[in-house]
Amino acid sequence: MKPRGERHIGLLNGFAAYGMWGLVPLFWPLLKPAGAVEILAHRMVWSLVFVGAALLVLRRWAWAGELLRQPRKLSLITVAAAVITINWGLYIWSVNSGHVVEASLGYFINPLVTIAIGVLLLKERLRPAQWAAVGTGCAAVVVLTVGYGRPPWISLALAFSFATYGLVKKKVNLGGVESLAAETAIQFLPALGYLAWLTSQGGSTFAAEGTGHAALLASAGIVTALPLVCFGAAAIRVPLSTIGLLQYLTPVFQFLLGVLYFHEAMPPERWAGFALVWLALTLLTWDALRTARRASRALAAEIGDTGTSRTAGTAGAALNTGVSGGEPGAASESGPVDAKPLTGGGR
Repeated sequence: MKPRGERHIGLLNGFAAYGMWGLVPLFWPLLKPAGAVEILAHRMVWSLVFVGAALLVLRRWAWAGELLRQPRKLSLITVAAAVITINWGLYIWSVNSGHVVEASLGYFINPLVTIAIGVLLLKERLRPAQWAAVGTGCAAVVVLTVGYGRPPWISLALAFSFATYGLVKKKVNLGGVESLAAETAIQFLPALGYLAWLTSQGGSTFAAEGTGHAALLASAGIVTALPLVCFGAAAIRVPLSTIGLLQYLTPVFQFLLGVLYFHEAMPPERWAGFALVWLALTLLTWDALRTARRASRALAAEIGDTGTSRTAGTAGAALNTGVSGGEPGAASESGPVDAKPLTGGGR
């Protein structure tokens, strides 16, 4: 068990990580008049600069050579970079176009989409409560489609792109900072090329809007990297079930900002749709925590009966039956699938 001081530090870092991700809708509008694509390109470029500097200070470069010698992993990283590019770009556009509430819905339904991917692609089996949660989530999408007068495509695109990103990252199995460095290294040259072209066309705002604007665009790298560092500090200090619960801070903050700060409309049918989503997530979280407690009790009883502990792998599997702290939106490899926390690639 971690010392109380370590757990306290872990909780603070967890709140900081998910709090920053939840409050990021306040940041993207500050970068106007830059468009979403220009902001996205700067985010890619400056994220690599800041993450690269962090890895240089920490002297954590051994993984890069190993990655270059593994073409399959490198191709998966390329897929992850492409998917998170779509996610980042759509999220920035949605916030700056007045769709913060719909964007928050994407991260509310992400655990449900993760479960759907686990069932459809990994042939995983669901427990009854998980089926109930997925069914409730589908009903919510129908209600919201009626409320919006169209399918909530921003929410669905964000949720599916983030869940796909998580699935790919789970296969890659790199640490959060290292993975971000690899992905932004792949994004760097296309992003830099786009910014150079935009400047040549006279459309860049980087130098045209003053030093303050340029500094804000550069700080997009910090906004991307800093929460991920805090998440990493939290993940090694607090239980995975706690991380799983903390993940809901992000869309809650985003939703509250959309309603209370950006004053986006919430007609009754939209409230009804969100209520169904929250009911689905309550079912999902309750089932995951109940399953984790049962697994822990069973493991403790077996240890008590035999007088010896099971293998570390078995103990790890028991922990993973709850809301686990893996990569963002990743589905588990085998057995019943559980909702995974949002760990920072997106937003």
